[in-house]
Amino acid sequence: MTRPLIALDADGVLLDFHLGYASAWQRAFGAHPRERDPLAYWPIDRWEVDRLDEPGRVTFRAAFDEHFWATVPAIDGAVDACHRLRGAGFDLICVSALDLEFEAARLRNLRELGFPIERVIATGNAAGERSPKADVIASLNPIAFVDDYLPYLRGMPAEVHTALVLRAPNGSPNTGADMSLAKSVHQDLAEFTNHWLAR
Repeated sequence: MTRPLIALDADGVLLDFHLGYASAWQRAFGAHPRERDPLAYWPIDRWEVDRLDEPGRVTFRAAFDEHFWATVPAIDGAVDACHRLRGAGFDLICVSALDLEFEAARLRNLRELGFPIERVIATGNAAGERSPKADVIASLNPIAFVDDYLPYLRGMPAEVHTALVLRAPNGSPNTGADMSLAKSVHQDLAEFTNHWLAR
């Protein structure tokens, strides 16, 4: 019998992209940035970092390489939350708005951190009104999809439970009329897991 499937975003749900961003800055420029706002949604607002000119942006982008995508730290409580979901009978898959070339690195990252996840699907990050993840979610047909970026809930199949992780509030895009797209709202994956398993 097939186990029900839950699809999970990576950055902001499973993995702490903010800490990864600071590490990439240190690799690129030699100094770990100081924290400016621990409640900032976007890493450029959380850390005291310079606004980069084009050569600086090229240098910084180069730090987002295979090593980077294979070494992003886990969010506190996320590994345990995934094991609880697995233990309750759900299969887990990661659906990430990531370039395809880094899909294997992301899976390696999750496995090395101890996440019980066997597959990553990289969707890319195409601009537009519809989520770049919508087609993948429609084809997978999970019972739930968890993301921390409200625009990525646009275009999701009506039968999928869409759960939004709010994360940090300052500068968050998780506001406005699109909040109606989220069928449940949580501070983190651990809170979603508590909610889901109590159903």
